[in-house]
Amino acid sequence: MEAQFEALSELAKSGQQLSFGQDFFVKFYQAFLYADRWQQYIKGVGTTLLVTAIALVLGVVLGAIVAMIRVGYAQQKPHHRNPILGIFNAVAQVYVTVIRGTPMMVQLLIMSMVIFASSRNFTMVGALALGINSGAYVSEIIRGGLMAVDPGQMEAGRSVGLNYMTTMFEIIIPQAIIVALPNYFNFFLALLKGTSVVFTISVVDIMAAAKLQAEYGYRYIEAYTLVGFFYIILSIGFSQIFTRIEKNAKLHMGLAE
Repeated sequence: MEAQFEALSELAKSGQQLSFGQDFFVKFYQAFLYADRWQQYIKGVGTTLLVTAIALVLGVVLGAIVAMIRVGYAQQKPHHRNPILGIFNAVAQVYVTVIRGTPMMVQLLIMSMVIFASSRNFTMVGALALGINSGAYVSEIIRGGLMAVDPGQMEAGRSVGLNYMTTMFEIIIPQAIIVALPNYFNFFLALLKGTSVVFTISVVDIMAAAKLQAEYGYRYIEAYTLVGFFYIILSIGFSQIFTRIEKNAKLHMGLAE
């Protein structure tokens, strides 16, 4: 294959017109296979998945805490609300408003150039910024799932002697998870693609790898098309996994269609 590439390249340099198939082969080889450039793409995919995983875990933890605080405060009676919980609720509301109201790029740049300006661990800084951003959106997904459960479920649990936390974890949360799963999976796919912004702070993800390879041979169309192909493959693969998880969850809850 390398010999064929060299031969076609020489023909192109001599001014001979290549066929569409030959020209496509030369451009693809130069953008992906030449000098083992494919290894940079694979490393970039690994970094993208690592950033996504870290951001997802952090986002779920933050989102769950924020959602539980806001739902717990909302369920209290107006004249019997815990003032400490009220403070936490106010902080949670400010967090969600600020994060959802500002672009992810702005948050990423503040995190990398202000808060962690001296850090050279760009991957972790990028994952942290995306995780904090994710927490605000995940909290709304979880809160929406919790609020969608019939309030009578809580009353039923308390009426048979279960305390608040037991009722939440054994009755409310399992139902809320089923409701929130589709939105959560959609968010994950958006997060996976949204990690492409971290290349702006020197994280060598798949986008940065494509930019680097494109500049070697001025093959921008080919390199970025390959990136799109990688994202499509990842999205399709995870979509299949999520569909299976959702079906199994519904089956476990006795809600299978």
